[in-house]
Amino acid sequence: MGTIADEAKKCVEVLRKGGVILYPTDTVWGIGCDATNPEAVKRVYEIKRRADNKAMLLLVDNADRISRYVASVPAVAWDLVELADKPLTVIYDGARNLAPNLIAEDGSIGIRVTSELFSKELCYRFQKAVVSTSANISGEPTPRFFAEISEEIINAVDYVVNYKQLEKGNPKSSSIVKLTANGTVKVIRD
Repeated sequence: MGTIADEAKKCVEVLRKGGVILYPTDTVWGIGCDATNPEAVKRVYEIKRRADNKAMLLLVDNADRISRYVASVPAVAWDLVELADKPLTVIYDGARNLAPNLIAEDGSIGIRVTSELFSKELCYRFQKAVVSTSANISGEPTPRFFAEISEEIINAVDYVVNYKQLEKGNPKSSSIVKLTANGTVKVIRD
């Protein structure tokens, strides 16, 4: 079992080559790739057997990175992200600098600032946003921990993180809010 740093380094090598990883996040295990690489994003949709008009979210290691991927971050976003006491995905208008097939039809993108040790280290080392979508075939139940992930998913990715695989728990999905450019907040999932 590698250290967090060793595992993050291996993931970064895979991501830089356009590969797909299976990794622990601040919610459930995720399938991830370079959020700026359209071919890698396409592979994630194929692995999940998901229509590519269903947007996926991204993880970043700190709030400062949000403005790299959003044209105009409403001021209230900083407070929402800073004050969140559990994982919070914010859907922003005006997505930019991302794979076009990752952005929703209305031009929005969901971004979560992760505080979980591994995914934070991964995003920090990669220096770019990482796609995060639950590790299941679209329409099937979301696995709560590694042991519930199907062999099909495990065999389809290029690298499986060797960290937190034995942990069990009942992780929660993130809260989701949609934030419009004028600062209106709409709760999608509490």
